[in-house]
Amino acid sequence: MDKIIVGLKRVVDYNVRVQVKSDGSGVETDGVKMSINPFDEIALEEALRIKERGEASEVIAVSIGSTEAQQQLRTGLAMGADRAILVEADGDIDPLSIARTFQHLAEKENAGLVLLGKQAIDGDNNQIPQMLSASWGRPQATFASGVEINGNTARVVREVDAGLETIEVDLPAVISVDLRLNEARYVKLPDIMKAKKKPLDVVALAELGIEAGPQIKELSYAPPEERQRGIMVDDTAALVAVLKDKGLV
Repeated sequence: MDKIIVGLKRVVDYNVRVQVKSDGSGVETDGVKMSINPFDEIALEEALRIKERGEASEVIAVSIGSTEAQQQLRTGLAMGADRAILVEADGDIDPLSIARTFQHLAEKENAGLVLLGKQAIDGDNNQIPQMLSASWGRPQATFASGVEINGNTARVVREVDAGLETIEVDLPAVISVDLRLNEARYVKLPDIMKAKKKPLDVVALAELGIEAGPQIKELSYAPPEERQRGIMVDDTAALVAVLKDKGLV
């Protein structure tokens, strides 16, 4: 296998408490720490391990979004990616356009594998890998907790409701990863300095011939209601009475 493409999305760091803007128009991001989507970070770690085993020759990190995403791509380069591509686009992009963008790059780079996080922690949609597989016409293996490359096939251990499922897919393929696949490496200062010299190409979404527009329009945002305090009851009969008053039984 020659190349692996890994998607990296810029999201609010998972340690940050998300705040809704006062006008309800979106999530507050000014002055907020932004990071690589955790699932995508695990996907990149797996790609690097595959390359280190000699089963791939190049790892390409790709992000789709604003110019600020270069920060996350530089982090990916510091982790060990060979080069990065930023597909620059303004505003929100619908999932199908994102999938088509990955398809365009996979075909252009003649990628043998596309590794993606199973979902992003901001939208939690879990749909890009499946859409990419369908549009690219390649097999998919989702929710991977184990990946083994054997020549022109990949053996993937999937986490399903009943437990673990092992499947084999022919390469090229799309694999989406779960949290238990691995633990991403820490970035060291020397690697950060080296990453500044690695190539990071910027291309406009329109140059790829892809027209993006949100298929679903988000009208407003609102924080979840505050949790109400619980009450204490003396016995089971009192508990049943309270549940009946609330219409729960």
